[in-house]
Amino acid sequence: MEIKNVTILGSGLMGSGLAQVFAMDEDAKVILRSRSLKAEPQKEIRANLEIMITRGAMTEEKAQGILSRITFTDNMEMACKDADLIVECVPEVMDIKQDLFRDIEPLCKPTCILATNTSVMSITEIASKCKDKTRVVGAHFWNPPYLIPLVEVVKGDETTDETMARTYDYLKKIGKKPVKCMKDVPGFIANRLQHAIWREALSIVENGIADAATVDEALRFGPGLRWPVLGILENADMIGLDLSLNIQRYIVKYLEDSHEPSALLQSLVEKGDLGFKTGKGYQDWTPEQISASNKRLREYLIDVTRELN
Repeated sequence: MEIKNVTILGSGLMGSGLAQVFAMDEDAKVILRSRSLKAEPQKEIRANLEIMITRGAMTEEKAQGILSRITFTDNMEMACKDADLIVECVPEVMDIKQDLFRDIEPLCKPTCILATNTSVMSITEIASKCKDKTRVVGAHFWNPPYLIPLVEVVKGDETTDETMARTYDYLKKIGKKPVKCMKDVPGFIANRLQHAIWREALSIVENGIADAATVDEALRFGPGLRWPVLGILENADMIGLDLSLNIQRYIVKYLEDSHEPSALLQSLVEKGDLGFKTGKGYQDWTPEQISASNKRLREYLIDVTRELN
C-alpha cells in the first residue's frame, strides 16, 4: 500500500515544517489542515524555503514545486478522507491527542496510518480511544523537521509490524533518517539521551564545577564534534570495551542520578527567566545574540544535511 496522500493536522511551527518535508516528495499530495486559515502557514513555509534558497541549498523552481504540492484547508473531513498517512501536530496534551484520533478515525480509509508527532508521550495511551489501535504509530520529527533528518518511529503496544514497516519505509523514501523504537517508553530514544546529558550539565552548573557557557563550550568543541560521524557506542567499540568498563566502574557513581527536575531550572522558571523568550535563562541574551544563534543553527543544519544527501 503506497503512501502518496499525506495530511498534517496542526499548522504551527512543526506542522508547517512537516508539510514542507512531505511536499519535497514529487509524487506526494500534501494537505495541511489548520483550525483557521487566518494563521497563513504558507508564509512560514515560504520563509523556511527562502533560508534554503539564500544558502544555495534549494532553487526557486524546487521551492515553487514544494508549495504547489501543499493544499491548505480548515475542513477536517476533506483533509482526512483520502489520506494514506496522517500526522498530528496538535498540543502536547494527552486528552487533545486522544480525542483527535478518536474523532478522525471514522473519516479515514481503513488503511490510513495515524501517526503522532509527540516527543515524549505514550503511543499506546494516545491510541486508547481508537477502535483500530494497530495503525497508530509514533513519528517523532525533530525541530526544524525540514532540516533535521531524524524521525523516531515508535511502536505502541498494539501497533502492527506492517504499520511500523510502512511508516519507516516511506520516511526513508522521502530522504529522512528514520529509526525504530520498539518499546513505548517515555522519551523514546533521542530525548532520553538528550535529557540524560541535560541532567548532568545542570548538575555541573548547580555544583559550581563550571558555568553554563563553559558546559556548552565543552560539549560543542569536544564530544559534540564527533557525534555527527561517530556514535557514542561506536566510539566505545573504537576505544575498546575493556577500557570503557574500567572508566564506567570508576565514574558512574559520581554522576547525577536525581529523579526530579533541576532545582536551578525550577528557580529560573519561577523567576520568569525563560531563555530566549525573555532574554535571560542560564545565560543573558540580547536580541542580536538570539537572532545570531537561530541563524547559525539553521545555516549549519542546511550545510551539514546537504552533505549527508
